[in-house]
Amino acid sequence: MKVCYIIGAGQFGDGLPRPFEEDLVIACDGGFKHCIQKGIRVDMAVGDFDSLGYVPEHPHVVALPPEKDDTDTGWAMKEGWKRGYREFVFYGVTGGRISHTMANVQLLSDLAAKGGHGVLIGEGVWYRVIFNEEIVFEKEEEGYLSVFCLGDEARGVYEKGLKYELDDAKLTKEYPVGVSNEFLGRESRVEVKEGMLLLIGEKKREY
Repeated sequence: MKVCYIIGAGQFGDGLPRPFEEDLVIACDGGFKHCIQKGIRVDMAVGDFDSLGYVPEHPHVVALPPEKDDTDTGWAMKEGWKRGYREFVFYGVTGGRISHTMANVQLLSDLAAKGGHGVLIGEGVWYRVIFNEEIVFEKEEEGYLSVFCLGDEARGVYEKGLKYELDDAKLTKEYPVGVSNEFLGRESRVEVKEGMLLLIGEKKREY
C-alpha cells in the first residue's frame, strides 16, 4: 500500500524513510533540511519556513502564511489525504515543544477516525492511534507498550501476547491502567471494539 511520508523539523528519531516510487514525501519547513542531510528525496516542500529560514529551491514548494489554522504538518497530512493516501508515516514531529507533539497525536486521531492509519516515529518511541480495530505486532517487536483511552471510554479492549493481558476491558480517560506493558518476543495484539486508543511504544533504556 502506498505511503505518505511527512518529515518535520523536530527530533528525527529512529531509522530513515525508504519511499518507493508510488509513495509521497512531503518536507515541512525545517524538515527539508533533515531530508537534504539524510539523502531523503523530497516530492513537495511546504511551510511558512520560519524554522528553515528560507524558501527552498524546489520545483514543488507551497509557502504557507505564518498565521493559519493548520500546522505545517496538518496541512501536509490533508494534502496527502486529498491525493488518495491513507497510510502515513511521520518523522521529525516529536521532541522539542510538547504542544507540537500533542498536536501531531491529534492528527493521528483524525486519520484513524476517517479510516486511515499513521505512526509518529521519534527517538526511541513511536505513537499510533487505533479506532474500532485491531493491530498485530510481530514477535520481533521489543520494549514497552502503553495504551491510553482517547475519548470518554473505550470498550472491548483486548491485549494479548504481552506481559500483562486484558480481556474485554473498559478503559477511560481518567485512569491510566494501560501504562508500561511489555513485549515478550512473541506475536501480540491490541484490539478495541468500540472507541479510540493511543498506543505508545518505547525502547527499554539502561540507566
